[in-house]
Amino acid sequence: MGAGVRRIAGVFRLLSACSLPWGPSGRQPLEGVVSTMDTVTRKHRPHDDAPRTAAAFARFSHLPDGPERDALRDELVRAWLPMADRIAGRYRGKGEPVEDLRQVAALGLVKAVDGYDPDRGHAFESYAVPTVTGEIKRHFRDHMWALHVPRRVQELRNRVRVALQDLSATGAERRPGIAEIAAHTQLSEEDVRAGLEALDSYAALSLDAESPGEDAAVTLADLLGEWDAGFDLVVDREAVKPALRTLPERERTILYLRFFRGMTQSRIAEQLGVSQMHVSRLISNSCATVRKKVLADAA
Repeated sequence: MGAGVRRIAGVFRLLSACSLPWGPSGRQPLEGVVSTMDTVTRKHRPHDDAPRTAAAFARFSHLPDGPERDALRDELVRAWLPMADRIAGRYRGKGEPVEDLRQVAALGLVKAVDGYDPDRGHAFESYAVPTVTGEIKRHFRDHMWALHVPRRVQELRNRVRVALQDLSATGAERRPGIAEIAAHTQLSEEDVRAGLEALDSYAALSLDAESPGEDAAVTLADLLGEWDAGFDLVVDREAVKPALRTLPERERTILYLRFFRGMTQSRIAEQLGVSQMHVSRLISNSCATVRKKVLADAA
């Protein structure tokens, strides 16, 4: 089993095993293991209730890959998991289940544990918070959009959305124009248009939703048009017109009586004074000639 697979498996094992409170009354997972060896001063720990893991990280950073390092990683993740849950809670109510956000935050926490370098002299929390937050934002960016939108356009959307809020807060009753938004955000008008279009790409509206402004219960699906086969018929008729004009008059008459008047071959033969078999041959030959000419012109 690779190291990456072990890390992910450890996250889900910890999520199922740990429901730790984040506060002074919560138990410290590493108590008795690293608290007596803690070398981080109070000013380096933004929260007084942060677990004391400085010595454990110092040891972890020098351990080679193996069971001992994996076990210590699990302890560190368990100790800081309440912090990851707290960050995930900030994104509650944004369209994603909280449990999914907790799992994403836990994955970000594992990355933070693996990437943290205690020799730089910074507290782990100052490194872990932006790492976990970035993982959650990346999840929203990659999985929550109804349509796939490039990252650059997503960033344009955010800037345009903030600009709309700022400009609307000035008391103007009308919607800000593209030029106003471009001046406020220092973006080009083309970028502003892309951002405005992306505003409608985050969530899709169901076709079963009722159409606004309709008196009766009419869904959006009811208002969608269907393909009209008559358009194909118009195209086909226009395509064969030049080829039909090249046929002799008798053949054109037979095709007209057969396909436009709906007459049977027997009635056509009787009207023209020829045999039904002869009419059949003329129809087949005429259709083959028209088809060949149409295909040649199309090529």
